[in-house]
Amino acid sequence: MQLVYPAVFYPDPDSSAYCVTVPDLPGCASGGSSLAEAIAMGEDAASGWILGEIEDGKQVPPASPMEDIHPDPEIGEGFVSLLSLDMDAYAAKYGKKSVRKNLTIPAWLDTFAAQKHLNISKVLQDALTELYQKEAAV
Repeated sequence: MQLVYPAVFYPDPDSSAYCVTVPDLPGCASGGSSLAEAIAMGEDAASGWILGEIEDGKQVPPASPMEDIHPDPEIGEGFVSLLSLDMDAYAAKYGKKSVRKNLTIPAWLDTFAAQKHLNISKVLQDALTELYQKEAAV
């Protein structure tokens, strides 16, 4: 899943550092010692914020149109730009939350899995991951 969110970048007048906020994601802020680092850190912060919502079963807020986002003059002069989020890659790297599922399988499959010393949870997770990746590639 690819997402795009507008972000506000505020330069530090005393250095090359930037603060970045994502208004559509309450409390989502980061920064970097350069604009390039601030963009990367903003994408990481926004992806983490969204992954947390997804793992908690919550709806992800829609992105506002870029033209509706404006720097807060009380913070300082800033500019608006877009952050591109690759949620599939981020979740594959950082997603950790597991959900317990109860499973019923035929007795003969359970016997087969036991004889082969298979971890049924791992087999199911691998199969579902493969199906997910096939759909995501379409």
